[in-house]
Amino acid sequence: MTANWRGVRAIYAFELARFGRTVWTSLALPVITTALYFVVFGSAIGGRMSEVGGVPYGAFIVPGLMMLTMFTESISNASFGIYMPKWTGTIYEMLSAPLSPLETVIAYVGAAATKSVIIGAIIFATAHLFVDVQVAHPLLMVCFMLLMAVTFCLFGFIIGIWAQSFEQLQVIPMLVIYPLTFLGGAFYSLDMLPAAWRTVTLFNPVVYLISGFRWTFFGKGDVGIEVSMAAVALFFALCLGVIFWVFRTGYRLKN
Repeated sequence: MTANWRGVRAIYAFELARFGRTVWTSLALPVITTALYFVVFGSAIGGRMSEVGGVPYGAFIVPGLMMLTMFTESISNASFGIYMPKWTGTIYEMLSAPLSPLETVIAYVGAAATKSVIIGAIIFATAHLFVDVQVAHPLLMVCFMLLMAVTFCLFGFIIGIWAQSFEQLQVIPMLVIYPLTFLGGAFYSLDMLPAAWRTVTLFNPVVYLISGFRWTFFGKGDVGIEVSMAAVALFFALCLGVIFWVFRTGYRLKN
């Protein structure tokens, strides 16, 4: 059985077109937000703390800032993309279309990941206006960035299926992901924490994601790159498993 790539392209193009209708707002927001973060963290805090582990503080926060935005954008784009067909009732047309569950996921998650990577690249480019950021492992950085975008888009896809209202779409990103990111070493090193708090923080899964991404920039992180990659791979596999179960059972798709 051949894949229905025409159907995949149609959904992918439709989702990107929705992004294109608000492109200036979507692109201006990360630029403004990045500038504000550098004013607050880079200037105010960086003026008192020049380096972290031998890395200038302004450059040190770039990976965390990129991950912070990409986490939220990936989840938001993917969850909204699949929730809208549920809300309008067109989900039944999609389920009856000649598209397999895998093709449906590729289309929606692919479009959301594309948007997230574009925004991540814009943040990276904006950061160069404020600090000089050198990437030690550029190829690995791009691969890690793509994997993170796809993984959290899968997670957002699950949230979009689970949510039964627009308010529920925001519950997990705002009350779980955002706080975990701030407490996961996005703007500081775990070595700066007391020993007890450092131990507690290691139970935060976001720590391993941010640390791994920071390692691709500077060749150093709070945890080993192998542990970070394993954590991302595990989360990716868990999300795929949940989505497989959702389509197999029709959970909140067929009722």
